Amino acid sequence: MESKANGGSPRRLRDRSRPHDVVLFGATGFTGELVAEYLAEHYGDSDLRLALAGRSKAKLEKVRERLGRIRPSYAELPILIADSYDRASLDRVAADASVVCTTVGPYDKYGAELVAACVEHATDYCDLTGETQFIRRMIDAHHARAEETGARIVHCCGFDSIPSDLGSLMLQDHAFEKHGAPCSEIKFFAGKTRGGFSGGTVASMFNVVDEVKRDRSVLKVLGHPYALNPEGERKGPDGSDQRGVRYDADIGAWTAPFIMAAINTRIVRRSNALLGFRYGRDFRYSEVMSLFPGAKGLAMAAGVAAGLTGFMLAGAVGPTRSLLEKKLPKPGEGPSREERERGFFEIHLLGSGVAKDGKPFKLRGRVVGTSDPGYGETAKMLGESAVCLAQDGAELSRGGGILTPATAMGATLTQRLRKAGMTFELVD
Repeated sequence: MESKANGGSPRRLRDRSRPHDVVLFGATGFTGELVAEYLAEHYGDSDLRLALAGRSKAKLEKVRERLGRIRPSYAELPILIADSYDRASLDRVAADASVVCTTVGPYDKYGAELVAACVEHATDYCDLTGETQFIRRMIDAHHARAEETGARIVHCCGFDSIPSDLGSLMLQDHAFEKHGAPCSEIKFFAGKTRGGFSGGTVASMFNVVDEVKRDRSVLKVLGHPYALNPEGERKGPDGSDQRGVRYDADIGAWTAPFIMAAINTRIVRRSNALLGFRYGRDFRYSEVMSLFPGAKGLAMAAGVAAGLTGFMLAGAVGPTRSLLEKKLPKPGEGPSREERERGFFEIHLLGSGVAKDGKPFKLRGRVVGTSDPGYGETAKMLGESAVCLAQDGAELSRGGGILTPATAMGATLTQRLRKAGMTFELVD
């Protein structure tokens, strides 16, 4: 059973007694190699002690060789051999690391034993999962123990769900500073975006579909708006995520469902709960995709809504699933460097509330990334999360537990991401 709010172990002072500051597990995968390249380009001349981990020594050596061409010192990076189903090998990795950063998904298939090892060895952890059912299982199995050991287990450190979680925190911090009260509602609008799929993302999505087929109770977790809140706190004013087309007067445009709302909204609500309901028990949060006003916007919104529904239905039916698997990227595949560099995303956040003096207020925020959201920017977000846990750990206010980016790293990580080129800003 997890604690309900602010609990957690005392923050841990960091020493450098363990051999590795960050171990990147899954460094030979498509996204894993992007994270490795990011760390080589931005931290290769620093004192960050990085190691690469995975199942295949030969493949890891090839990755290390490529990294050595970016930073000669990385040609000698330590290599650790570990398997997602071999607990003893994962224990060795966790015991030698201050932080384990993993890109090995689907996490519901490959991630549970690594989380358990990190919890037991008081090792901080970050990943890219967007699998609500996996996070719920990790909370139930490990939150209390992670509080005891001080291990900070931080899921969703990529495009899902850092822009949502840290963007909301940014608005709320400003609301308290300027108005003495939180935003009672924040609405997230995914705006102009360009990005591609990787095989790993496709595999994770299909794994969720397969799990629902095996166990219909998973649907209750996936559909519950407060599925990731602590026990006894799984209620609030929010209902189901938007499924159809709606016009939003606040932005003057038609909106459609946003595919990542199913995980992002749960993370933001868990942050609120773990922060002792700092945003308020009646806090409302939603995410949609914003299009255009008029007939053009309505048609586009309807097309997006129909396309998302069709994709999920096709993924659940054998013949159409097979066709999708032939057309979509396979694990290890993804957008090219040129495609990643052409990518971008822009998110708008609208907050509203009542100030301490009783007057209503509105706030606007913006989160922007300048490369492919799921790969270029996600590699940046995960890499900076790992470095934040490793290098800023002693300054972070939260102890151990199954946490969120906002509750584990908060504004400290936001500042790192700004320095790395992302935009987190208030808009007048």
